[in-house]
Amino acid sequence: MNLNNLEEKLNLKFKNKSLLREAITHRSYLNEHQHEKLNSNERLEFLGDAVLEFAVSKILFERFVGESEGFLTACRSQVVQTKTLSYLATNLDLGSFLLLSKGEEEGGGRKNQALLENAFEALIGAIFLDLGIQEATEFVSEHFLPLIENLNLEDLKDAKSLLQEKTQDKEKITPSYRVLGEIGPDHAKTFTVGVYLGKNRIATGQGRSKQEAEEEAARTALEKSYQS
Repeated sequence: MNLNNLEEKLNLKFKNKSLLREAITHRSYLNEHQHEKLNSNERLEFLGDAVLEFAVSKILFERFVGESEGFLTACRSQVVQTKTLSYLATNLDLGSFLLLSKGEEEGGGRKNQALLENAFEALIGAIFLDLGIQEATEFVSEHFLPLIENLNLEDLKDAKSLLQEKTQDKEKITPSYRVLGEIGPDHAKTFTVGVYLGKNRIATGQGRSKQEAEEEAARTALEKSYQS
């Protein structure tokens, strides 16, 4: 594994290359290479997830001055999601650098969206530890700012507030939200939430937090029932 090639892709120079190697090490690889005494990227993923959320939140806070918390949350949920992170990881060719078991590789692990997302977050965690928060924030900004600039802002209004306005106006009822399920480890859960009018569930949504899942459920309800 030539980490110099990965550094060139990232346009970064790590002081501690073991952190970079850890960021691309899937836990399946450890079972077949126990003698190497490596760590999987799961801890770095946990850290990178938090750094990514902070960096994107900071970018949005500075980019959309005066906008509501709901609007900023909706923006963040649109740009920080599996398909976005895996897309960015693919652009960096991160999949070709992953350290995987033979079985994981034969099963298409290098193109697996979840694995790519996890590695991208782990990479951000490694950048933070090795180069600091400023470098990590700049890396996030470089890759996410173009996505943020291309957001359709009309679709990013506070969906929960809009749905409440619509339902109170037309049905004289306030929507309620219930968590229907959650999957994944504590540091990377995906929540499924239903939005209800009385006992009637009108839509569901998923997100990396309950609030994001509620926003997605409200947005889906607006698209299904209140397009006007």
